[in-house]
Amino acid sequence: MFGYLQVHKSELLVREYEAYKSVYCGLCKQMGKDYSFLTRLSLSYDCTFYAMLLMSLYRSCSGFDNGRCRFNPLKKCSYAHCEDKSLSKAAAFSVISVYYKLIDDIHDSKFFKRIITRLIKPFFSHWHKKAAKNYPELEVCVADMLQMQSEAEENPECGIDEAAHPTANMLSRVLELEGKDDIEKRVLSEFGYHLGRWIYLIDAADDYENDKKRGNFNPFTDKDENAVKDIMNNTLNQCLARAFDAYQLLNITDFKGILDNMMLYGFPAKQNAVIFGQQEVKNDKPI
Repeated sequence: MFGYLQVHKSELLVREYEAYKSVYCGLCKQMGKDYSFLTRLSLSYDCTFYAMLLMSLYRSCSGFDNGRCRFNPLKKCSYAHCEDKSLSKAAAFSVISVYYKLIDDIHDSKFFKRIITRLIKPFFSHWHKKAAKNYPELEVCVADMLQMQSEAEENPECGIDEAAHPTANMLSRVLELEGKDDIEKRVLSEFGYHLGRWIYLIDAADDYENDKKRGNFNPFTDKDENAVKDIMNNTLNQCLARAFDAYQLLNITDFKGILDNMMLYGFPAKQNAVIFGQQEVKNDKPI
């Protein structure tokens, strides 16, 4: 995943933002515990969203502990902890996703970035094996996505729907695993599909100018340049609308205010910033 699933801080209550930071820091701590101190550098807002969604679905958050930041011992932090494996699963998903992102970068990046990626990859290979062993179902979903994505982008007739399908299908399968019954599985699958589609396409929109200059694949490069921003915006709006329809059917209680904020304010604000360059309301400083 790519780091687009963010909150809109100005629309959050103070206690909600503190809870969000606690989940973020709790996931950071879990990644260091399960894998390595260095894996914390790959922590993303997307996996924080995934962790928070899991903890809400299972109502597994059992409180918050105060402590010191592992990166900055002078800074005090609050760490969320849970009664189940939600944080561990999100940590594994992060490690697996980053590993396959490195593989993709080796194939697609320029010379110097490819060298750096090759130097990093052996470290993640070790952590990836552990994550894949602990959560083989996540490994299969992400590995299948990379293969499908490669095949789609090699197709000269690949359009927006075909290009976005692998990521959408991956997140659909990942979230479907969390359903307690057939109905909830179907709702989570639908939610994951359209959210995954949005993630892929907003990343494509973000990379549009660079991809166009370098001749890289991008599902928007064959569109009319005068209309491409409207095409991006309309397509992404449809993804968010379909995702929100499914989201409303979920029984969300814990962290509901935060998750609602992300769906209704955070994601649209990020979309407007990427496509139209509109100023985002930034978090005052990194979490």
